[in-house]
Amino acid sequence: MPGLCFLLFFLGYPLAALQATDVFLDEPFDSLEKWEPFYFSEIDEHSSYSTGSVDGVECLITRSSNSASAIVLRDRFNVYEFSGLSWRWKVSNIYMNGDSSRKEGDDYPLRLYVMFQYDPDRASFFKNIKYEIIKILYGEYPPHSSLNYIWANKPQTEAAIANPYTSLTMMIPVVSGQRHVGEWLEHRRDIVADYRTAFGEDPPAVAAIAVMNDSDNTGESAMAYIDYLRIDRNGGLLMPSDMEKQELHK
Repeated sequence: MPGLCFLLFFLGYPLAALQATDVFLDEPFDSLEKWEPFYFSEIDEHSSYSTGSVDGVECLITRSSNSASAIVLRDRFNVYEFSGLSWRWKVSNIYMNGDSSRKEGDDYPLRLYVMFQYDPDRASFFKNIKYEIIKILYGEYPPHSSLNYIWANKPQTEAAIANPYTSLTMMIPVVSGQRHVGEWLEHRRDIVADYRTAFGEDPPAVAAIAVMNDSDNTGESAMAYIDYLRIDRNGGLLMPSDMEKQELHK
């Protein structure tokens, strides 16, 4: 996956009007009306995204075969208002040549992208210069940074891994290896806490989310599914224990 693949990610995506609610998104994937496709200009083969029934569960169905593309939620959200991220997913297989340490292996049967909007008021002088140049060239600021929640192909022990294309993307290996392939797994994370762990600082406030199944680097194939995706207020969020983390990474 290219290092600046989501360079123009925030074009046309509004910040959702926040109301007195505890939930920003409660997506059962009975349709894709809230989502838009995202294609990479340098990648001709696109992954596919549809809704349907798997194991009697209405869900998002993703397919990748030597391909890459994503679907992007139309609205952005404030991570300090809504930092709770939960979902249920399943993959048909992992990529045998997938390797998070190499560009050639930077493919995953499923990943959730949380991308953070650049905030000039918080950036350093030199970063402002860099981003202003990119804005002149492309018409918009690129994202400030991103988190990837991944189903990693190989066993991982790190809480966060730098993407081999760019240090502005940190990957959170929620599940890794083959042990749970073919099983529905449910997770809940704290976006702000994960960002602080990955980057050592507070995140920018505004973010957007995308789903991707990509295999353009490895040339392999996989199907993966998401039952639901929820973004809400993080009240009393329970994170996995060390034992649970070890179990998931076996």
